[in-house]
Order: sequence, then structure tokens, then C-alpha cells
Amino acid sequence: MSDIGEHPILAIDHGRARIGLAVTDPLGMMAHPLTTLYVKEGKVLEQLAEIIELKKVKQIVIGIPLLTDGSEGTAAKYIKKFSRQVAHNFPALPLHFVDESYTTVMASEKLYETGKNAKQQKKIIDKAAAVEILNQWLQLKDPSFNDPDLYDEPDFI
Repeated sequence: MSDIGEHPILAIDHGRARIGLAVTDPLGMMAHPLTTLYVKEGKVLEQLAEIIELKKVKQIVIGIPLLTDGSEGTAAKYIKKFSRQVAHNFPALPLHFVDESYTTVMASEKLYETGKNAKQQKKIIDKAAAVEILNQWLQLKDPSFNDPDLYDEPDFI
């Protein structure tokens, strides 16, 4: 995997109540669900620091929910504020963004296909959505894509 960079990569699906995390394996071959952090419990950045150290994370991908016209709504602005905190606290780690629209829906559909109903999905949907975010970013960064416009990242910070 040439220009994807070093692994493992941590993906963040940030919601108002919960934050789903996923990570690639050290070789970058697969994205795996990791855990869910709870915003109301606080200390999210401290928990991220522990995870980053434990998993030896080399890069971070954050999902940004864009509106259907590609513009940013209030949720995107909320996550951009969080992204600035992440960049400030982990300046050595490259920070990337991907449009996370519909990742929770895709994750829910995949979980449903494995036999998980809505109630069973509640505890795992956020980290499953983080897997979708990470897979989407990895697919966009695949060297088989020749269009350089696909590699442009929004300048959120």
C-alpha cells in the first residue's frame, strides 16, 4: 500500500453521545472495530491518548458528516472543533478526513445481515460505523485510483 502511509490507522466516528473507534492491523490489511467512548463520561482525549499509545497508532482518520449538497451542517462544525483538539493533542500524527455520510446506515445494514437487530446493534453500531469510515478512506487512498482529485483532503484545520 504505497501512499496510504504507516499503520495502524485509527478511525473516529464522533457523535454527540458516543465515539466509535476502529483501527487497521499493523500491516494495513484490515479495519477492525475497537471500542466505543462515551462523551458524557469525559476524558475523551485522555482515553484516545491511551489507545494511541497502546495500539501504536501512526495516523488518524475522522469522519465528517457532510450534507447531501456537500456543505457542512452543525454536526460537521461540531466535529471540526473536536478535530482541532485532536490535532493539538497529537501533533505528530497525520490527520485525515472522510465524508462519513451514510456510514452508520451501511454499518447497520451489515450488522442486520449478520442477524443483529436494532437493539443488539446499539452497543456496537458506533465502532462498526468507524470501520466503514476507515474502509472508505482506505479505498479512496488505494493506489489503483489515478484521479488526483480523489486524494484532496478538506482543509478543516
